[in-house]
Amino acid sequence: MQVPLIRLQCGPSSTSHTGKIGSESAAAKFAAATPSNELSIESEKPYAELWMGTHPSLPSKDVETRRTLLDMVQDNQALMSQEISERYGQKLPFLFKVLSIRKALSIQAHPNKKLAERLHAKDPKNYPDDNHKPEMTIAVTPFDGLCGFRPLEEISHFFSTVPSLRKLIGESAAKQFEDAIHGHETSDAEADIEKNKKALQAAFSTLMKTEKSTIAAAVKDLIASAEREGEKFAGGGGPSQGGKELADLVIRLNSQFEGDIGLFVLFFLNYVKLEIGEAMFLKADDIHAYLSGDIIECMASSDNVVRAGFTPKYQDIPTLTTMLTYSYAPISEQKMHPVDYPYVTLNSTAYSSSSTAILYDPPIEEFSVVKTELRAQGAKATFEGIEGPSILICTKGKGKISVGSKIQEMGEGFVFFVGATAECVLESEGEEFTTFKAFCELQGKEFANGMN
Repeated sequence: MQVPLIRLQCGPSSTSHTGKIGSESAAAKFAAATPSNELSIESEKPYAELWMGTHPSLPSKDVETRRTLLDMVQDNQALMSQEISERYGQKLPFLFKVLSIRKALSIQAHPNKKLAERLHAKDPKNYPDDNHKPEMTIAVTPFDGLCGFRPLEEISHFFSTVPSLRKLIGESAAKQFEDAIHGHETSDAEADIEKNKKALQAAFSTLMKTEKSTIAAAVKDLIASAEREGEKFAGGGGPSQGGKELADLVIRLNSQFEGDIGLFVLFFLNYVKLEIGEAMFLKADDIHAYLSGDIIECMASSDNVVRAGFTPKYQDIPTLTTMLTYSYAPISEQKMHPVDYPYVTLNSTAYSSSSTAILYDPPIEEFSVVKTELRAQGAKATFEGIEGPSILICTKGKGKISVGSKIQEMGEGFVFFVGATAECVLESEGEEFTTFKAFCELQGKEFANGMN
């Protein structure tokens, strides 16, 4: 029987203009680490994403046989476990990615399962599958983005301090929003929360339905204010972002998408920065836009995106404004809190060098991720077999990966599939060996990361 350790050839996506250029892109650099007649990194071309999984848009392949991973797991259900294979239609339940972001990705949300099924049936060209797409982001380099609606008092603050925003929304709609939330912006009462969400949806929908020509004229006023006011811009900013930082962000995004509606959407959304190793989780129907940085991303296996700004691609504003949850909260509530992974054994060299294996465990069953950092020559991490599949990528340093008697070299960009129940061993060949392991295990799924 074949040892369930398979080195994968994974393709970079070069269809997006948002990616970093040539070898500056981690996605491209990692893809190029595995020789392929099908891939040659072009120095002037953007590469935004590296896909690892069975999704038909960019399926991973066995380096040796050239068979797709999808074909292999369908041919041998034991690679994923019979339970997971049956539950997820003989496809890997997650899609693992590296994203290298040079300019803003679209303002977007991913549909829940029921909406995805409806959208795919109605418009398969723009919604290529029927699955939902909750996702988790882990920063590999410093990252910034827009994620979820701001606390209501911050949005109200910007209505009062950004004249071009208030003018665009309209005095009547702005006043209706302010009156509706007044006095219970932070209330925990269910009736107040529902009333607040309806007010937020009304104001946001009003903005999103504004004519492009009106938006373009308002952007000119907005940019003039940002350039002129600096630290005093938007009343000195909000609690999570100073006036100068907000002004610089508006100017930066306008240089990428001049006159775009997204320049006003950002006043509704939390601005988040992640340092290396920090992570956040986005449920289906959560609005977001990634702005810059290199990240590891894991999601349910789907490519459904509902877009509405910062993009030349198809935008579906009616769907976006009706699908969102309109939950509002500080960004701290979306950040994750990883914990030590309990099902790994570190050898004495790993312990003495402060090596780590930490678990990012979102509150869904399709995936979890373990980041392992081995910090000394000979440091070793032995992972217990689990009742599900894993994909591992090395992002720094070099070492070995082994399953049973099969031992493989592993360097930056090397990607491996590990089958269900297989014990997997990582061993460092230097002072730095960093890997990320995405996996699915249904039994005893623990939401241990402690989402706030």
